[in-house]
Order: sequence, then C-alpha cells, then structure tokens
Amino acid sequence: MRRIFLRAAAGLAVLLIVVAIGLAVWEPLTAVAPAAPPARVYDVKIARDTFGVPHIFGKTDPDVAYGIAYAHAEDDFSTLQEVLAMTRGRLGAMTGGDGAKTDYVLHLLGARETVARDYMKQPADVRALLDGYASGLNRYAEKHPGEVRLSKLFPVDGRDVATGFVLRSPFFFGLDSVLGALAGDTPLPKENAGSVPDAPDITPLGPNGNENGSNAFVVAPKRSADGFTRLVSNSHQPWRGGVAWYELVVHSQTGWNFAGATFPGAPYPLLGHNRTLGWTNTVNRPDLIDVYKLVLNPAGDAYRFDGKWRPLEKTRVWLHVKLWGPFVLPVPKTVLRAVQGPVVENAKGAFALRYGGADQLKMVEEYYRLNRARDFAEWQKALAIQGVPATNFLYGDAAGNIAYFYNASFLNRKPGYDYAVVLPGDTSRDLAAGTVPWARVPRNVNPASGFLINANNTPFQAAGTGSEMNPADYSPLLGIETDTTNRATRALELMGADPSISDEDLHRIKFDTGVSRVSWAAKWFADIVAVDPKGDKSLIDAKALLAKWDWNYDGKGPADAIAALLLRAGNKWHYQRRPEADPREELATAAAYLTKHFGRLDPPLGTVLRVRQGKVDLPMDGGPDVLRAAALWDEAPDGRLAVRHGDSFIMFIAWDRQGRVSSQSIQPFGAATTRPESPHYADQAPLFVRHQMKPVWFDPAQLKGHVERVYHP
Repeated sequence: MRRIFLRAAAGLAVLLIVVAIGLAVWEPLTAVAPAAPPARVYDVKIARDTFGVPHIFGKTDPDVAYGIAYAHAEDDFSTLQEVLAMTRGRLGAMTGGDGAKTDYVLHLLGARETVARDYMKQPADVRALLDGYASGLNRYAEKHPGEVRLSKLFPVDGRDVATGFVLRSPFFFGLDSVLGALAGDTPLPKENAGSVPDAPDITPLGPNGNENGSNAFVVAPKRSADGFTRLVSNSHQPWRGGVAWYELVVHSQTGWNFAGATFPGAPYPLLGHNRTLGWTNTVNRPDLIDVYKLVLNPAGDAYRFDGKWRPLEKTRVWLHVKLWGPFVLPVPKTVLRAVQGPVVENAKGAFALRYGGADQLKMVEEYYRLNRARDFAEWQKALAIQGVPATNFLYGDAAGNIAYFYNASFLNRKPGYDYAVVLPGDTSRDLAAGTVPWARVPRNVNPASGFLINANNTPFQAAGTGSEMNPADYSPLLGIETDTTNRATRALELMGADPSISDEDLHRIKFDTGVSRVSWAAKWFADIVAVDPKGDKSLIDAKALLAKWDWNYDGKGPADAIAALLLRAGNKWHYQRRPEADPREELATAAAYLTKHFGRLDPPLGTVLRVRQGKVDLPMDGGPDVLRAAALWDEAPDGRLAVRHGDSFIMFIAWDRQGRVSSQSIQPFGAATTRPESPHYADQAPLFVRHQMKPVWFDPAQLKGHVERVYHP
C-alpha cells in the first residue's frame, strides 16, 4: 500500500510539474509578434530641458514620432508596455485578472479586426507616422532588453498603435460603465441628469430665474484686459498609468511645431498649441450608447430580427491570466455579436450594444490633422472628420477666435423611441445606421460674452446668459447632457463677473477653491446642515464646525477637511446620476474618519490632503469638484489622503496683439513619473502645490540656456 501511495504521489508530482511548465511556457510560445515596420534611418534629436521635458526635433514628421516614442519610453517604458500588451490582447499575461478583462473587451469590440480592415485605407503620411512611433518603441526595447516585461511583445508596428485608439476611445464617454453593469447584471447607468440643469446659469447679476473631470477656459481679445487671446488647458486625469499626461514639445522641418501633452501610446500631442492655434479637451457625456435586448431561440445560438432567425456570431478567444511569477492561466471565453453590435449575456438575457464611433479608425488621422492645422478653417475641417467619438474641444487662436465644440459621434436615431432605456432588439424599426452629420454637432463660436468655459457640464452653460446655445435648437435624440458641476457654476460666476479678464485674474480663477452658493453642492451642504443629530455628540460637534466653514478649500479654515470629505461623498452620487446619499450617514462617516486618524474634527486641510511621490510629501489645497481639483485619493495607513486624480497637466496659453504665442505649464509630479532615480521623478511638485507654473520654451530660440542634455536616439 505504501508503495502504491508513493507511486501515486510521484505521479501527481510529475503531473504538477508538467502543468506548471505548461502554465509557464504556453503564453509566450503561442504569442505571435508582427514584423517590425520597414527599416529606415530616423533623423531625430532630443533636447531635454531643465525640467526633463523632451523637445523633439526631426527632419520629417515620422522622425518626430520616432523621437516621441523613444523619449516617452525613457521616462515611462513600463506603462507603455502595458498599453502595447493591451492592444495585443495580452494585458492579462502582464497584470493578471484585471488586465484579462480589458483583453476580453478588446475582442468584444473587435478592435484589432477594425484595424486589420481599415489600416491600409489610412493616408500614407498617417501610416508613416504610426510606423515611426512603433519603430521608436522597438529601438528602445532593443537597447534595453532587461526592461521588457513580456516575451515577444516586441517588435510592434503601426497597427498596434492604431488599435490602442480604437479600444480606448469609447471609454471616455462611459462604455466601460455600461459593459460593467451588463456583465455584473446590475442596473444600467442613468443616461441623463434630467430635462433641465440642476443649477442656474450664472451672470454677473446673479442666478438667472465627479470621477472624470477637467476644466477649460478661453478668453477672446475683447474680454481680456490686454487684448490677448487666452486658453487654459486643465485636464483632470489620473496622475499615473495609461491615461496620465506626458508633456512634450515637437518640431519638424516640414512645419510641425507643437507643445502640449499626450497619452502613452499616442504618436502626437493630443492637446496644447502650435504657433497659431490651440485647443484643450474636457470629458462630455452625451448618450452615445444604445442597448437592445435580444430574443434568443431555445438553443441560444440565434436571435429573432424582423421576423426571422439570425445566427448569433460566436468567436472563441483565449484570455491570458497571470497567476504569479511566470505562470499564466489560459481561460476560454466566447465573444458574441449581433446586427446592432457586440453582445453581453447575463441572467436577464442577451443584450446588444450600439455605440458612437464604433468600428472605425478615423481618429488617428483626425488628431494628426488637428496638430498640423494653421487656422480656424483648417482646424474645423480636421474636427469634421468625426473620428474622435466624444470629448469637448475648446479652441483659441492668434486671430482672436474662440470656440467650443460639443464634439460627439451622435448616433442616428428614429423618432418615437426612448433611447435612454433598453430597446427591443428583435426589430429594425428602432435601429438607424450611421452618424449625425457634422453640421448638427452643437457648438458655440465667438460668443458675445467673449469667454467660454467647460467643467464637465452641459454645453448649454458655457458662455454666460445671453451668449448661450438654445436647447430648443437641438433634437432630444442627440442625448445632450444637462449635468452641471460646482466647477462650472463657480467658473461662470467668476468669469461672468469680470468684465476685463487679466492674466492674473485667469490664474486666480483657475486655482479657485470655492463652492458656489447656488450649485448642486450648496444644496447638498444644506441637507447636511439640516441633519438632526438626535443627541449624538460627534454629529453635534461636526455640525457646529461646519457652521464656521467659509465655503472655501484654501486650507485656512478649520472646517476645510471635513467639508472636503463631505463634498467627495456628494460627488459620488451627483456625478454618477444616482439618488442622493443619506446626509446624516455621510456626516457621521466623515467625522469618524477624522477623529480616528487625527484625533480631532478640525485638522488642517493640508495635513490631510497630500501630494505624495517617492520622498516628496507635500500639503495640497482644493478638493473634489472645485476648480483647484483634487478629485480622487488613496487612503494611506496614517489617514492622509494621497491625491491620485484631479488637476494634472495644466497649461496657460496666450497670443498677444501681434499673434505671438507663449505658454506655461505644470504637472503634479514630473516628466519621469516611474523612474525614482530620475531628478524629474517629482521635481514639479513643489511648484504645483504653490499654484506656480514653469515656462514651456516653445520656440527653439527660447530653449537656449535651459537645456539639460541633447542626444540622438
């Protein structure tokens, strides 16, 4: 018996070893890397300024794209590899279960299939740019093999770069939330905040009778104190990861000159300015997603459509789930598709999705043409490509034009159906192909007020009363959002009350830490103040403290910290369009948190709210949904709140009366956010917490005397 047991144990051990070896080797063995782009010599020079920002000089635009990739890899190769693994459906092999979920979405949306179909249809100069960027990444991987995180990830090609755009674009208007709700069999996100805004449009005379964020401000010469055109880019993105901003300046001998910021995996700046014009983006949330419930046959392999049964398209895919070390588990999944689009099944049935900008690759050309535009007409022509499926564009230029485009790939829809709810999927009567024409996309160009703002609020509040778009001019089928934010209400108050906006005024407004008395947040605080403490001493004390609050998160008042926690609690439900939270419960939670970690209800805001990166640990002002944004944070063991999302890349741009451009910028950390050994790991943080900017040195002549090193990659 003992011998039999030993043999069985030995056999089991051998089996486990075989399985372990299989789990360790199957993923890289089955991975297929594409051929590298055609070999060519790239003529590029990188000059790092004294803040580590790369200024990239190339003979041609593809030379510049090569340099962008190489410079970014020097500063954050780890994140770039995660983006590339995502485009290959191998993120799960690198990061585990969460990465495998993204890989599944890649297959579900057919991102690589879209690129395979449309890549060679792209203009030759666009493909050359993508290949140049891929070649720069390949060159860095070749020179630094010890940093490569996944076998056979390199070489990459232009198709990999393009796939990243197709996959990530829909998530900026909430497709991830809808997919998550369907996959988890939970209620779908609310498509709109209601028929009218929940805060008034602000004028100089007073009221007129979230996680994703961003602020943007544009001032025309007629409203500025000195006749300048001014544009402020103030995107709110995560401070680390695949959608964290990376600053750069580019120059090619063919006339591409641009300063701004980009995301990992993009071969050009995505916002900023050239010599004659500039733009910034804020997240918008029109209803760009339609959900259809299918009627399946008993076998579940066909669905009814217009009285006939159609086969449900099924594709088997294998997800790669990293366990630990080199071990990767293969997990089979089935991807489904119907006439409306990708299909997700849950306990309630099968649901097909149709969403804006699906199954197209036009955004890669659009961003490039925006970079190269020389005037407002050329810039509008590029935006009219309608490749970028969502995000607001706010624009300014040397000629004094300002504009706001509520950019979206609006779905064609038929009257008589409510597209904000789940639709019948067994008929074509509620299904219309195509996208609403560009001419019908909402916009506000050169308003009479002379200024425009957006802070993730309805486009019907952007320029002050008297200069606003009329909601009656737009079909409700477009699904235009009516949401307001405190940031927007406050910005309209401040801009509207200033008839002559100076550079100093604009800096003060951008870094404002106040809460408007007529915003949604004011109503939330009113409900908190009205809470009945019922004899609870902690609630009595918390209410007494709030009574002293000055409606400002400047860090000077004793109630700023508890008010910040409460505004974060309110923003969770307000921005997500959920029912209001229990104010008594949230007040008790905030009071308990501060008492537990700080032994008091009134610690200084800067003691609680921190900017932390490596050895840098600095106090921050601001809070959730204020113009000085600190939207999301991590709770440290010591109770401090380490901000990770909010004010990120900030850029002030100005064109003087002669049309000459100048700019300043700042980041929360530095140029090399994943390189602790770099002097630029967190060197901008002290300026950032003091509301100070650094020069951009856009003109090469300005760069002289501010160069740290120059090299040819």
